Amino acid sequence: MKDLRRMWAVALKELRQMGRDRISVIMIVLIPVIDLLLFGYAINLNPRNLEAAVVDQAATATSRAAVMDMAATGVIDLERVADSPQQLVDMLRRGEVSVGIAIPPDYERRLVDGRPAVQVMVDGTDTVVQAAANQLAQMPLEAPNGVHPAAHAPQIDVVSFYNPERRSAVTIVPGLIGIILTMTMMMFTSMAAVRERERGNMELLIATPLSRSALMIGKVLPYAVIGLVQTTLILALGFWLFSIPLRGSLVDVYIAAVLLIFANLAIGLLISTRTRTQFQAIQVAMLVFLPSILISGFMFPFAGMPDVVQWGAEFLPMTQFLRLIRGVMLRGASIWELWPAVLALVAFTVVTMAVAISQFRKRLD
Repeated sequence: MKDLRRMWAVALKELRQMGRDRISVIMIVLIPVIDLLLFGYAINLNPRNLEAAVVDQAATATSRAAVMDMAATGVIDLERVADSPQQLVDMLRRGEVSVGIAIPPDYERRLVDGRPAVQVMVDGTDTVVQAAANQLAQMPLEAPNGVHPAAHAPQIDVVSFYNPERRSAVTIVPGLIGIILTMTMMMFTSMAAVRERERGNMELLIATPLSRSALMIGKVLPYAVIGLVQTTLILALGFWLFSIPLRGSLVDVYIAAVLLIFANLAIGLLISTRTRTQFQAIQVAMLVFLPSILISGFMFPFAGMPDVVQWGAEFLPMTQFLRLIRGVMLRGASIWELWPAVLALVAFTVVTMAVAISQFRKRLD
């Protein structure tokens, strides 16, 4: 009985200690609530309204009706019009659209001859989006009045770009670079200032003539080197074990990695200025890390999420990095063709780092 009472006393002591830690109490509530909302509301494995562009070289009433019928399925959202099939390919390469629809000049003749009359170009860097776009191949096309198309002839030809074999490793490995960098950089850095305070080393740092910005940047530079080593290791193993293609420049891949590394280091520094223990820092880092996995487009299709969630995901560095790394490695795009994502990462890093430096106090609390 004495052991039971002592065990109960220890349990009560732990509960009281947890109750005094406001961040831990908040995390206990927030993490399951956020997970429930994300999995129940934001994640959809059957994406609709995929961004699409069309080039109608036939420009007939029949071809326009076919385009309207495909848009009416809800699978695609025809927001843009291209001048040529090559322009559609360029849009796919830059990640501006997920689906391109090309209707040739002899559209009606192809229907009569039993040849594919419409070509659907799909960005194969996301296998879920590719599967959704394949639904268009099942849609029947109406021939002009008085014309009978060939029976049982395939009318819509779906062509998968960049991943015709639909290998999941091709889409996962590039994104895995971002996941590992986000997890390690954020956690390592979030504990940096907290660890110095817990170990009593803050006095030595305060005694240095360094400015706040120089002190914080100096603390994160070693982790940036670690991030580059991790990037190199993932790329080497991906090429060797899974034959992941590299259609763009390797320099562009490292530029994208550096942008993500510093964005996550800035987040980690901001967390370290707002937490007092390493345990708190890890909890907050995990809370930020979860959306990076779930709504960035790495695990689940970005196009299938509600508009509000997509808008919020735009502020995640991981979302922008996925656009860069898949565009460079899989689609062969130049990183400067993807300048909106580059600009977003730079702006995020500058703002977050500025806030972190302003929150840091070069003194003992």
